[in-house]
Amino acid sequence: MAESQSPLQELDDLKSRLDAALAEQDWDALVELNQEIKPTVEPVMAALKHQEVDPEEVRVRLEALNRFIETVDQEAVQARDEARQSLKGVNQNRNAARAYQGVSSGRPK
Repeated sequence: MAESQSPLQELDDLKSRLDAALAEQDWDALVELNQEIKPTVEPVMAALKHQEVDPEEVRVRLEALNRFIETVDQEAVQARDEARQSLKGVNQNRNAARAYQGVSSGRPK
């Protein structure tokens, strides 16, 4: 039977999967992985409380996770803004097409 990973290894693994999902801009995977953060961090904090892990290692990993969350937030805002701009362009094109159709079909010959 395979030996289970330490809480810090589990956190490192999750961070790697989060990084990969962000690099691919796989928002569905990020949503799923987000649900794993708390259950992955809780054992780390329990191990820290019982002095089973180095506090500095925990601090470094939690800071990295926090930076990741800030980056994802920025990427999500950027993706939302890009989608908003695309929809705005579609609406402008639709309005222009309607105006053209109204002008071209409204003239008597």
